Amino acid sequence: MSEVIPARFLELFQKKSFGHLATLLPNGTPQTSPVWVDFDDTYVLVNSARGRLKDKNMRQRPQVALSIQDPDDPYRYLEVRGRVVEITEQGAEEHIDRLAKRYLGLDRYPYRQPGEVRVIYKIKPERTSTQGS
Repeated sequence: MSEVIPARFLELFQKKSFGHLATLLPNGTPQTSPVWVDFDDTYVLVNSARGRLKDKNMRQRPQVALSIQDPDDPYRYLEVRGRVVEITEQGAEEHIDRLAKRYLGLDRYPYRQPGEVRVIYKIKPERTSTQGS
């Protein structure tokens, strides 16, 4: 279990909580993307497709920040700062289908593109801040 993420915020990873992922562009400026989020008791998990801007950014500059808003209380959130410590394609197709079940109520992720390669980014939480209880 993560010692960095407060226990009272772990349920955000079971809800349809959207995260806003901040990555760094080559010139050092931030870029943000709304993302589905997951947690495996150690790492925050984000799933995307190889070749997207956030993919390129995280491969080159692994420092990220992620703000996760409670869908039931928009004034309650968890911010996670950390590093991408692993990027893997292994299990990524199954993972995006599990996220589609949570976020869309569908058994399969419906937005796959021809030739798309799904990727999981494992983010090691280093610091958090929170708002709300």
